[in-house]
Amino acid sequence: MPLRTTPRRTVRASRAPRTTGAPGEPDTPGAAGTAAKGRASRAALRGENAWGWFFVSPMVIVLSLFLVLPILMALWVSLLHWEGQSNPFSADADFVGLDNYRTLLTQDGLDRTLFATALRNNAYFVVLTVPLQTGLALALALIVNQKMLRGRGALRTTFFFPSVTSSIAVSTVFLFLFQGSGAVNSLLSWIGVKGPNWFADPRGVLSLLLGALGVVDPDHPAGMLAEHTTMGLSWFEWLSGPSIAMCTIILLSVWTTSGTFMLIFLAALQDIPRELEEAAALEGVNRRQLLRYVTLPALRPVLFLVLTLGLIATWQVFDQVYVMGQGAPGNTTLTPAFLSYSAGFDNADFGQGSAIAFILLALILCLTAFQRWALRERGARTRGNRRTRRNR
Repeated sequence: MPLRTTPRRTVRASRAPRTTGAPGEPDTPGAAGTAAKGRASRAALRGENAWGWFFVSPMVIVLSLFLVLPILMALWVSLLHWEGQSNPFSADADFVGLDNYRTLLTQDGLDRTLFATALRNNAYFVVLTVPLQTGLALALALIVNQKMLRGRGALRTTFFFPSVTSSIAVSTVFLFLFQGSGAVNSLLSWIGVKGPNWFADPRGVLSLLLGALGVVDPDHPAGMLAEHTTMGLSWFEWLSGPSIAMCTIILLSVWTTSGTFMLIFLAALQDIPRELEEAAALEGVNRRQLLRYVTLPALRPVLFLVLTLGLIATWQVFDQVYVMGQGAPGNTTLTPAFLSYSAGFDNADFGQGSAIAFILLALILCLTAFQRWALRERGARTRGNRRTRRNR
């Protein structure tokens, strides 16, 4: 018997409308489902943001009350002539605008000369302290990171101990050590060297060196170095270098801060993958090449952190100066931080003291930005730019 065939019915299920893309591309589902998913994801994101702000709100409130608000109040005080007794937010406040800043930066007088002297002293302090403490900290970290070194724990504790000691106590000890008849001059006398009077000699180290070489007379400079001035100081005074007393404070700062930075470098060294060092060893590199091409590139972010922390701390140096010199001898240990304190609490001019603090803040921000630019990843950015140009 012949087989009967029934025609097949094609049942079309209800489908969502589809949009046709470009030729050769598959059709995409309608925008209704996509829009719903987008709204759901945005709602979930808003909920997560709300919970995030809820959990960080206590710290935001604390920082606003005890950090942001005092900074804004100090900024307002820098625009006043305020003696510290009256209410600076009343209608009777003596508003002077930018006069405090003009007095420090543009107007001839004792205030600008003292501020320029403080900037010069602190600039030499930063230029010498930051590289010395960074290099010493890195060297100590490399030493105590050796696997075969015995007593590594004791060495770490010994190197870190000065960092946890009170800076006031250490400064007092240094005062006794560097007296005219102190232990340092006694040790120098054993090798036939007559030590200087460390905290009573205002002459700059560079000026003494140039005088010993016969280039210039430190006591009576002549020529363009003595004729030209900047912010009330002659070029010779700007270029005379740190005084012997400031060099003592530099030694103290390097000794007390290198231990903290040593721990930071040590943590970064232990985080470097061991495979990199093994691969470098297989290539036959020596220790110097390993440090230059493997270790230091891996430490670039930590190096930026250490330099930034050192830069900020050295521009804000106060306690060592307060204990060891308070500007003496001859204002050669004067720093902007101590000058700000002295203007407010000694001279009852809190407006000028606040202005010095904000000028110092602007200077630190500019130097940090320059340091960030100088230590940026140039090679990676260049390769990315080349790849982008090739794709174009």
